[in-house]
Amino acid sequence: PFAIESVPRDRYLVREGDEATQCCLLVEGYACRHKTTRRGGRQIVSFHMRGDLLDLQSLLFPIADHSIQMITAGTVAWVPAQVLQALARERPAIGDALWRDTLIDASIFREWVHNVGRRDARSRVSHMLCEFAARGQAVGLGSPEGFELPMTQEEIADATGLTSVHVNRTLRTL
Repeated sequence: PFAIESVPRDRYLVREGDEATQCCLLVEGYACRHKTTRRGGRQIVSFHMRGDLLDLQSLLFPIADHSIQMITAGTVAWVPAQVLQALARERPAIGDALWRDTLIDASIFREWVHNVGRRDARSRVSHMLCEFAARGQAVGLGSPEGFELPMTQEEIADATGLTSVHVNRTLRTL
């Protein structure tokens, strides 16, 4: 069972500290996962596109340790966490697929930590754009030569640990 919902840009799907009782499949649109400091600084740790399960962690963690927010308008399908837990137990191949999805997310997170921590600005932005192009191509959202880039320069800055001004300069250089 699932519930389809149309969601506007900037809508929070998950807020850090909230009880997590549902998982969310992004049917259409783009979202980001982020952490926010007490002073309001945001670090985007991933971007998501159609077909992504946004919060499988809620199957095992009852409280969200991050936020997920739409960066465009879109459509999501909400699935009760208990239903996915039961499905994973009853159908081991589905459980393995969910586990694999979580491990892929973890691998991408490690690459993003490396990106922000050890690459220069040009490499950070290039890496983010290349990842976005490859993932978009895999789900039919364009090719590496031409695709929609739905995030703002501020969102790119929050993902790469740069300022918006530095992102603007870097994009012009690229």
